[in-house]
Amino acid sequence: MKFAIYSFVVLSALPLSAQPSDPHRLAPYVPSPKEIIEQMLQSANVKRGDVVVDLGCGDGRILITAVQKFGAKAVGVELNPKLAKEATEMIARLGLQNHAKVIRGDIFEVDLTQADVVTLYLTTNFNERLRPKFEQSLRPGARVVSHDYGIRGWNPIDVQEVFVHNRRHKIYLYQIGPRKK
Repeated sequence: MKFAIYSFVVLSALPLSAQPSDPHRLAPYVPSPKEIIEQMLQSANVKRGDVVVDLGCGDGRILITAVQKFGAKAVGVELNPKLAKEATEMIARLGLQNHAKVIRGDIFEVDLTQADVVTLYLTTNFNERLRPKFEQSLRPGARVVSHDYGIRGWNPIDVQEVFVHNRRHKIYLYQIGPRKK
């Protein structure tokens, strides 16, 4: 099946030195600033009850914000066991375990069929590798929002620039269109 892709996006690139050196890692762990997280979730029009899936959730800050500020349900996927544990512990400390959870695993293997919004802070190459999974798994209307890196082959429906900590960031927003028959 093919999909028409509509996109919203805000984007800016990390320096080459921040690119992962280990080919098995999708991206270096670089936490998104609070202002960027809030703008990503606002751009994706996250609403109460939406399911937000953060691929490469790190310490869980997007999950926590999605639950606390937007009333969403949130699922994070993190390969790094230390970060997955840290995120899980923070969710428990905040009493959010009925609304957010972390799956320790591979983002290429996770089920995205229930996601309303997918958040990313991965490199352009890994976003492109995930594109077929998004096209096969996400239902029409689902949104994909990416911090700093676009998804090759898709046109964002929105791109915002945000200046935080003396740096320009971009947020890209995409929306899955109706399935072609």
